[in-house]
Amino acid sequence: MHILCTYYSNYNNKHPAGGYKKIFETVEELNEPLPATVTGRIPSFIKGSLLRLGPGLFEVGSEPFYHLFDGQALMHKFDFSNGQVTYFRKFVKTDAYVRAMTEKRVVITEFGTCAYPDPCKNIFSRFFTYFKGVEVTDNCLVNVYPIGEDFYAVTETNFITKVNVETLETLKKVRQRLTVNGSSAHREGRHELMCLVKWQHTLPDKSDPIEKSKVVVQFPSAERFKPSYVHSFGMTENYFVFVETPVKIHLLKFLSAWSIRGSNYMDCFESDEEKGTWIHIARKHPGEYIDYKFRTAAMGLFHHINCYEDSGFIVVDLCAWKGFEFVYNYLWLANLRANWDEVKRNAMIAPQPEVRRYVLPLDPYREEQGKNLVCLPYTTATATMRADGTIWLEPEVLFSGPRQAFEFPQINYKMNNGKNYTYAYALGLNHFIPDRICKLNVKTKETWVWQEPDSYPSEPLFVQNPDGVDEDDGVLMTIVVSPGAQRPTFCLILNAKDLSEIARAEVDIMSPVTFHGMYKP
Repeated sequence: MHILCTYYSNYNNKHPAGGYKKIFETVEELNEPLPATVTGRIPSFIKGSLLRLGPGLFEVGSEPFYHLFDGQALMHKFDFSNGQVTYFRKFVKTDAYVRAMTEKRVVITEFGTCAYPDPCKNIFSRFFTYFKGVEVTDNCLVNVYPIGEDFYAVTETNFITKVNVETLETLKKVRQRLTVNGSSAHREGRHELMCLVKWQHTLPDKSDPIEKSKVVVQFPSAERFKPSYVHSFGMTENYFVFVETPVKIHLLKFLSAWSIRGSNYMDCFESDEEKGTWIHIARKHPGEYIDYKFRTAAMGLFHHINCYEDSGFIVVDLCAWKGFEFVYNYLWLANLRANWDEVKRNAMIAPQPEVRRYVLPLDPYREEQGKNLVCLPYTTATATMRADGTIWLEPEVLFSGPRQAFEFPQINYKMNNGKNYTYAYALGLNHFIPDRICKLNVKTKETWVWQEPDSYPSEPLFVQNPDGVDEDDGVLMTIVVSPGAQRPTFCLILNAKDLSEIARAEVDIMSPVTFHGMYKP
């Protein structure tokens, strides 16, 4: 049976049977929803859909995909209605998927897998195809979210895909005119610019919000032609927070990869420990960059937890990875499918994770050089002005465990997004293998864990109890895969207060790993 609410140090961290390998295997889509077997009682306020996205096709014919972010996008849905639950899934019919299935080979280059010309073409056709360049993938396997009244499956290129979240049918491929994580212009002839883009969710004239999107603010990059890889950013009530890590996209390599085949996205990243990490801030209204030079040691970053303002400071909580090396270098499928001892060896040399709190003073010039500018009584994070005008930041560590990551974080967004808060929830990665759900009190550093043997959950989504008062009055919803069980896929509903189980809805079908998603009421 499951471990209800143990402390972090007490959980099982061994998987010698290797059941986790099953979550990186190809599955088929469904023609119709499957009824789930429910144990426990579904809360009455859960009356919607849990939507998730991730890879579902890990090879095409005899050609494998090599990286975790290469598999073709599969959308999952658990539907809840009057205590009854069904499970459904469909592949997103992107160009990358449709053409791969038609030609029975990898046609469009993915994150870590190169596509090559069709070997059945004659030598002249293959020659000209080879130098025509690589198409940008539209394999939208990362997340699903609403824009206006519509829903879109998304990835980290400039293509998104409109989907029907009732039927899971693919509706339309959309090219974003503004790329959030990319180079758009020069700043004073010295730097590239990184942009934040705003979509208006509801427009009075019913026009397309994507067409009306606009750049809100632009951030300078420390190196010309080398913007940082950015997966998320932070927001408070009045400010944007943008972290520029030393993991860079080498634009010249990127462009050359698009003119001569043989390269993939992973080939276009580079990292340098000496570059360190820059943290930028900007006012939201109006969008205006503030030229403070916040700097800290090299780290990797994918997910912010929360940011908020307090007494002239911005508090930034995030899931960091120590050092400058790109964590994605350790997410090759061969690593993740290895036997447990090999999985552990790979994780031993990878960057180590920890939850960090940084504090940014909004008036960094009020104290003389060398003095700690942070005077919030509840944190040990520091900020010090240096002679070169940079403000050096040292974090407070909120959680750290050897090769134990607190990742894919969630909070009570309705109540606490951009505000002072107490609780964060996350997927626990054990040597990169997802094997638990976690809760962290960011004020006391107390932790809770849900875990079952040979069970592999996904990012937990917090759903607030509409009658609740406390910040953690609600439930966590996650899809769990337990390969050895009679019904190996289930939606698990946990009490957010103590991670005790409220209910689960099981189906007799295997499912692969998922990344992000949403609860649609």
